[in-house]
Amino acid sequence: MEQVLLIEDDDRIRLSLTLGLEDEGYAVRGAATAEEGLVAQRREPADTVLVDLMLPGADGFECIRQLRSRDDVPIVVVSARDDTHDIVAALEAGADDYLVKPVAVKELSARLRALRRRARASAVAAVPALVFGDLEIRPEAGEVAVGGRPVALTRTEFRLLCELAQHPGRVLSRSQLLERVWEYAYGDERLVDVHVGRIRQKVEADPAAPRHLVTVRGMGYKLTR
Repeated sequence: MEQVLLIEDDDRIRLSLTLGLEDEGYAVRGAATAEEGLVAQRREPADTVLVDLMLPGADGFECIRQLRSRDDVPIVVVSARDDTHDIVAALEAGADDYLVKPVAVKELSARLRALRRRARASAVAAVPALVFGDLEIRPEAGEVAVGGRPVALTRTEFRLLCELAQHPGRVLSRSQLLERVWEYAYGDERLVDVHVGRIRQKVEADPAAPRHLVTVRGMGYKLTR
């Protein structure tokens, strides 16, 4: 049974989501603060963590950063804050997905299933190392290196980079990447933009003028040699 850690300070929302997710077949543990959640995840790691942004004490952004610094657990933000700045900030802190309250449990469950499928599956099967200048991607090993130096990517970042690498020089639209990497028929395309920006920070010598991970205005992204 999939284990979910729900970090939410509103007792009614925490109970409602817990009961709904349990009906969907998940085992849910709750925490009312970031501090409680971080301790719970350290003691008994969950398969997925749901985080509200407006928490007492350390806020959700700090909670996400600390979770991400420890491991690559899938993190989904569930928040009433729908401002673009908040969504981008949460994704840049390390969240994999973002849902705005009120949340339909069926949609949340579908997102969680997609996250877990991506976490279990290898990004690419039986593909040799893919080389783009000084950027080397080893899909089967789950490794990326720049100039021979290992680069740490999250699972989602790695899958996104591999998807682009499988189609060198070909432009993939944001909607195509959402469908192939996140497995969403539709969704917020900011997910793609923020993750591309994070990858550039890690693999490009000058993220502001990327050599490999290139934006094609009005179309999408491509990976070039």
